[in-house]
Amino acid sequence: MVKLGPVEKIYEAWTAIVDNRVKEIDPNTYVVKSSDGKKEYVVKCNNLTYSSNDNATYWRGYPGYPVMAVMMIQGYLPLNEEEAEKFRDINWKLINIRYKNNYRAAFEEICKEKKINIEKAESAAKDVMDVLRKLPIEIKRKI
Repeated sequence: MVKLGPVEKIYEAWTAIVDNRVKEIDPNTYVVKSSDGKKEYVVKCNNLTYSSNDNATYWRGYPGYPVMAVMMIQGYLPLNEEEAEKFRDINWKLINIRYKNNYRAAFEEICKEKKINIEKAESAAKDVMDVLRKLPIEIKRKI
């Protein structure tokens, strides 16, 4: 098991998926566009080994939202489509800057603005984290 990042990265992964910002280049390569549209992250995978040039994955060694989004699309992580849909059209970059990367505060603000039931979102995210915790994935800087 790799180290786990903040649970709030799951909500960012949901946004990337419902906003159609995840594109498969080939079965081992995906490109994920950032929420503000200014960056593209390349996710490489080989079985359950992943690399990505997003900061969380590359520098901190945990699956960042681009990797988690790809894992959801691949079926390794559960995707609660009903909850994910509630996180459509969110500029996470902007709100994370506003909250100085206090991801919890950013999440709570989004839930308040969009009238999202926090308990339901957290329950669906917990399901993802429970599966992620058990998967024998490996994070590398390069594959």
